[in-house]
Amino acid sequence: MAVEIKPLVKPSRLRRRAGLAGECLAEFLGTFVLISFGCGVVAMTVAALPGSGRTEGPTTFFLGAGDWLLITWGWCMAVILGIYVAGGVSGAHINPAVTLAFAVRRKFPWVKVVPYWVSQVLGALAGAALVYAVYHDAINAFDDAFEGPKTADGKTLASFSIFATFPAPYFNGGVWGPLLDQIVGTAFLVMLVVAIIDLRNTAVKANLGPLVIGFVVAAIGMSFGANAGYAINPARDFGPRLFTWMAGWDGLAFPGSLAGAFSDYWWIPIVGPLVGGVIGVLVYDLFIGDVLHARAQQGEEPEPGRTRPTTSEEE
Repeated sequence: MAVEIKPLVKPSRLRRRAGLAGECLAEFLGTFVLISFGCGVVAMTVAALPGSGRTEGPTTFFLGAGDWLLITWGWCMAVILGIYVAGGVSGAHINPAVTLAFAVRRKFPWVKVVPYWVSQVLGALAGAALVYAVYHDAINAFDDAFEGPKTADGKTLASFSIFATFPAPYFNGGVWGPLLDQIVGTAFLVMLVVAIIDLRNTAVKANLGPLVIGFVVAAIGMSFGANAGYAINPARDFGPRLFTWMAGWDGLAFPGSLAGAFSDYWWIPIVGPLVGGVIGVLVYDLFIGDVLHARAQQGEEPEPGRTRPTTSEEE
């Protein structure tokens, strides 16, 4: 069916899209979808639902765990949709941490790493811009009604949370707690992604990989989300952060500071996930991948859970 669909681009220009250019376009669109739905669900929770009269007040949100579950499941579906959009062209990394980890341990060409990163950040920025365009009125109404510290343009930390992340108050402005949080969360993400797609292991079949990876993101959000907003993706945080800086959130975006709470936070959701992603793939290969490789080299395919093949006498 696909070959019967006429391309929109002239054949003379179409050939360029068969290689890296096409992969970058896919990464851009996949990340755009990720952020549009991911930041969109946060905008719903923080600004749109309160402003539409569906909560106790115009600035009332997070009254219970259900609000957080709305966000975690929203990001779950955002990841699923982003992967389905881009997976057939670029592999749908839609995350610089995944791209780096795959370059380190999955033979992803290093020459493609920076182009993928740029495409992912630009896609995230565009997704954030779309969410702001759709929810502009709701966000402004929320900020106007909110009582608390505001930027010179009247923006608040709560509305900033729609787009980018910041640490919880109990870290007291410290660096190591949020950094560890991002390393651990992304390590789990990448470790589980490579487990899910590893055909030597119990890989997901019938193109259900994106669905299960979405469940992984939901699980990370439920288990590790409150510490620092579980960015676990440098593009997911940096792209929207760049947009909010341009849109009036000022120092909350760059350098990522709020007096008496945190300062110079912008680099943590970048460095932490990049480090964590590499750790995640190394841990998987050390504990699981090397075992699968050794068994394949020996020509053994024992039943999972057994240390050696079953003999006829044992059956």
